[in-house]
Amino acid sequence: MSVVKPIKNLIFQYFKFVGLEEPFGQHLALAYWDKAVGKEIARHTEPFRVKDGVIYVKVDNDAWRNELQFFKHEIVDKLNANLGKTVIKEIKFY
Repeated sequence: MSVVKPIKNLIFQYFKFVGLEEPFGQHLALAYWDKAVGKEIARHTEPFRVKDGVIYVKVDNDAWRNELQFFKHEIVDKLNANLGKTVIKEIKFY
């Protein structure tokens, strides 16, 4: 009997096998940004880089940047929940 696995699991297994699990997971956080923050925040932000567990995000104005500082830990938690493990440790807003 064959076991059917979601493609996401197979991709993660492959990247783990070739030693690229951590970089892949970090960059996958960019793809999950909109889902983690919701439509309104996504309209005002653009994640552009991930390095060493830090995601760097452009914000379209100072008011949003200041507001997002209050929610950064919640956003980190949502990103990591979508990724299925702790990948992102910090957010830097620009």
